[in-house]
Amino acid sequence: MEILKCKEIVKAVNGKLLSGSLEAEFSNITTDSRTVKNGDFFIPLVGERFDGHDYILSSFEKGAAGCLTHRNISGVDGKIVIKVDDTLAALRKLAAHYRQKFDIPFVGITGSVGKTSTKDMVYSVLKQKYNVLRTQGNFNNEIGVPLTVFNLESSHEAAVVEMGMSGLGEISRLTSIVRPDIAIITNIGLSHIEKLGSRQNILRAKMEILEGLKDNGLVILNGDDNLLSGLKGLLKHRTVFYGMEDGLDYQAYNISSQGEMGTSFEITIGYKDYKVHVPAPGIHNIHNALAAIAVGVELNIPVEDIIKGIGEFLPGKMRLNIIDLNGIKIINDAYNASPQSMEVAINVLKDVAISNNRTIAVLGDMLELGDISAKAHRDIGKYAAMKEISYIFTVGEKSKAILEGAIEAGMDKDRVLHFEDNAEAGKFLIEFVQPGDVLVVKGSRGMKMEEIVNLLTTEL
Repeated sequence: MEILKCKEIVKAVNGKLLSGSLEAEFSNITTDSRTVKNGDFFIPLVGERFDGHDYILSSFEKGAAGCLTHRNISGVDGKIVIKVDDTLAALRKLAAHYRQKFDIPFVGITGSVGKTSTKDMVYSVLKQKYNVLRTQGNFNNEIGVPLTVFNLESSHEAAVVEMGMSGLGEISRLTSIVRPDIAIITNIGLSHIEKLGSRQNILRAKMEILEGLKDNGLVILNGDDNLLSGLKGLLKHRTVFYGMEDGLDYQAYNISSQGEMGTSFEITIGYKDYKVHVPAPGIHNIHNALAAIAVGVELNIPVEDIIKGIGEFLPGKMRLNIIDLNGIKIINDAYNASPQSMEVAINVLKDVAISNNRTIAVLGDMLELGDISAKAHRDIGKYAAMKEISYIFTVGEKSKAILEGAIEAGMDKDRVLHFEDNAEAGKFLIEFVQPGDVLVVKGSRGMKMEEIVNLLTTEL
């Protein structure tokens, strides 16, 4: 982070200085009192079960030199204390102020599925030419995005920022901070439909990213998504579409799967044909690569370097990571789950397995699906049965419907089994699996399905 002066902070957040000097300087901002270091500026936030204001004094004791507050507290000798109406709103305002110090291309990414993988793919491409800042981990919300922005330094030449949401208005607030030059929407799925009610409302929420897009900015959309493809010719910004359908600006063709080794495809750019290899299994990764190619072309990266960058892509933690364990392959995709990503995981399971391998889908509840939950789970069971998965094991109350769907689709009852919790499922799998098996483990974040993976990697 570059230096911020106290007077800058006061002005940016419309605050009132309660104590300390306007000339004081800060080079790190934190919202976590547990990680405070000497000289930090602490911003206390309020959650459902905590109030960061309770830790202001302890943050000062650890060396923090200043803080925001929306409580009435007395000034602390030798410390900067700035009063604001709301510390979360002030965090956003300060991040928006700090972002404007950087005249570099910003890429903003949102969508129901594939945001993180697309972000990492774009990063792999851009780093061929630029020093790039990217979102780390799950820092894609109203706290994480500002903290990501504060990591910008003068050495950065581009930034790739992921934007998640749980309801209408959230991406609007995030894009007002990021002010992207390029906006990517990966797809419109069923994540968060419990709160938003329909895919059309999810589309509205994702489209908020365009509110912060610069007038001369570029919109990159998944042309294989029926809702996004319907926007053709309707947006005020320059727009390109990617996918596998005919007539798209960036179209993949001659697609081939090499199983665990990844996927390959061809693409025509500027009347020249290129072959691209994605070193990760699953046809879905072709969409991520196409979005990254579109960004690379927009930012004038030579196509050969773009292809090299895609070849260096590494998937994030618990996102279709393949673990080889004593002749058993475990596909750890436990980070989260939706109907769309469940189908992707099942497809990858089939891609990785060879003809005589037993394929085992270990699936947990998909959360936040509201009224469509039972049908969505049953449909996943039917899909797994249609893909001829050898065994389906489920964990959680909602996932029982996965087994119902599989049986309805003709799967043998002896090949499906339900468990009440991860420990029970893990204990069974330790005895059940054998060399040559390929497993995928997947469920919503709240299911903590990585516990099963951890048990297997410890005991096998």
